Amino acid sequence: MTGISGTGAAGGESDWFRAFSPSPGAAVRLLCLPHAGGSAGYWFPAAKALAPGIEVLAVQYPGRHDRRQDPLVPEVSVLADLIADELAAYADRPLAVLGHSMGAVVGFEVVQRLEARGRAAVELFVSGRRAPSAVRGDQWHQVGEAELIAEIKSLGGAGSELLDDPEIRAMMLPVIRNDYRAVETHVYRPGARVSCPVTVLTGDADPKVTVDEAMAWQDHTTGAFRAEVFPGGHFYLADHLDAVLATVTAALTAPALAAD
Repeated sequence: MTGISGTGAAGGESDWFRAFSPSPGAAVRLLCLPHAGGSAGYWFPAAKALAPGIEVLAVQYPGRHDRRQDPLVPEVSVLADLIADELAAYADRPLAVLGHSMGAVVGFEVVQRLEARGRAAVELFVSGRRAPSAVRGDQWHQVGEAELIAEIKSLGGAGSELLDDPEIRAMMLPVIRNDYRAVETHVYRPGARVSCPVTVLTGDADPKVTVDEAMAWQDHTTGAFRAEVFPGGHFYLADHLDAVLATVTAALTAPALAAD
């Protein structure tokens, strides 16, 4: 799959990661993975708010913005392989992982791959996504255009109104459909878990995940488990970003890392 791997930290800026607020003195990096159809820019406010204590590496999936010409990746497992490979160049500091929605699934797979290579993450934050074992069997990637657009708009994400523009819709919809396909066809491996602590973040009115489905993440770690439930739907982050980042910061301070 040529044309989509980055150069890594040692050889220059990676195609895969955006450090919106470079923080060379930060004790820890936080890899942030966006939702289906999302881009690295979704994490720009988090990067600015967490610097300089925590350096955010926001993932830029292929097929969007400055990577528009790069081939889409239709499988979560392949996406996780590529991201884990790229992270080899960023091994100079401890790494935590935060993923929202589809990003939580990809992040879980990335952490498993890092652990298999002897590099444990210090924390996995999973947001807006049910546990891998809580399977619903959604097939939104197979529905017609109008139905898919209605589904996207129902979640209330910022920018979904742009789908009303025919030109923008023609650019965005294939990317969104690809991402839905990737996460909906991803096969859960019974017993899959990580060893690092897992913190679950979820909205109490999210149509994509119930609180019980979110709490089931505790079955996917042998480490500590924490959970926080916020008022709101799938994109509860828009209204509660400060509180979410306070949770992240508390978990990634030196005393907290030492306790884990």
